[in-house]
Amino acid sequence: MTTEIERILIMVLITFLFVAILIPFIKKIAFHVGALDIPDARKVHKAPMPRLGGLGIYLGFLLGYMIFGVPSALMNSILIGSFIIVLTGVVDDIKPLPASVKFVGQLIAAIIVVFYGNLVMYEVSAFGIVVDFGILAYPLTIFFILGCINCINLIDGLDGLAGGISAIYFLTIGIIATMQGKFSLDCVLTFVMLGSTLGFLLHNFNPAKIFMGDSGSMFLGFMIAVIALLGFKNVTMTSLIIPVLLIAIPILDTLFAILRRLLKGQSISAPDKFHIHHQLLNRNLSQRTTVLIIYLIDMLFALASIVYFLKDRFLGYIVYGILLFIVLFFILKTNVIYEHPKKESKEEKKETKEEKVEVSKKQVKRNKKKK
Repeated sequence: MTTEIERILIMVLITFLFVAILIPFIKKIAFHVGALDIPDARKVHKAPMPRLGGLGIYLGFLLGYMIFGVPSALMNSILIGSFIIVLTGVVDDIKPLPASVKFVGQLIAAIIVVFYGNLVMYEVSAFGIVVDFGILAYPLTIFFILGCINCINLIDGLDGLAGGISAIYFLTIGIIATMQGKFSLDCVLTFVMLGSTLGFLLHNFNPAKIFMGDSGSMFLGFMIAVIALLGFKNVTMTSLIIPVLLIAIPILDTLFAILRRLLKGQSISAPDKFHIHHQLLNRNLSQRTTVLIIYLIDMLFALASIVYFLKDRFLGYIVYGILLFIVLFFILKTNVIYEHPKKESKEEKKETKEEKVEVSKKQVKRNKKKK
């Protein structure tokens, strides 16, 4: 066990240092090729920011695989799929692509992993119930991968938010796998991704010096899905609930974004400023405080997952339930799904009343003049 833990620490350290050193060079490349995020009414940042940070995470992943990975058909499918994802994201970071084109890239990557790599979610156990998907396993697995990609892509709206949530996911999966004594492919990929993501976060946490762009958010979502599916395959994870709840915030944010846009009659891909992190910012919280609050909630979900999986499942259920209640209560009190009527303050009510009285007086004067 000690040897394996040392190997894990080396994996994380090497990829962390590599990405941390590489990012400043990628930042210069981003400026050179025009991969800049220009601020607008929907965005929080005020000055043009270099993107392509995801390229650094991807190169850290490749380095980690070359040093610690073992070649296989499955790994080949992951490498090909991730390359397609990152290539699509890099092109989009330089010159924005239509949502349909990005979706095609995501779909091709998912199909390669599922059919070439045979990484399929044939069955899932949750709450002691085993569900066999049968022939639906293939489309459901593809849907799961696409869902993870777009959840992380949509949550990427503040400095360090998507990277931090992803790092918490990788760390939690790594802890569970290590405590189980399982050091298979998913474990290697988990710690390689953890080191690479933390190396990027060093430059991306508020105030950010570079954004990950779609190249990063889509790649992180892709790897989150792959690692979850590897867990199903190698029994590192025995239930769908663990990986899903570890990214509960991005999943809920995505579901509410879709529902919100459908209620407004908008395209589900239409951008807006009503995401969970925007609602926290609207309460006069700083970017850093907002991100740290979401980190805290996500870490509590992670802690519940560790308790559920390794110690007491009933206690895990209780913690999950409390956290979901808190999140849903917050959702209902904000404009995440629909805009609540704006309540006037006492001062605003007083001003409105005075304005009405003034208008009424003017109207009386006009009537007198007419007479």
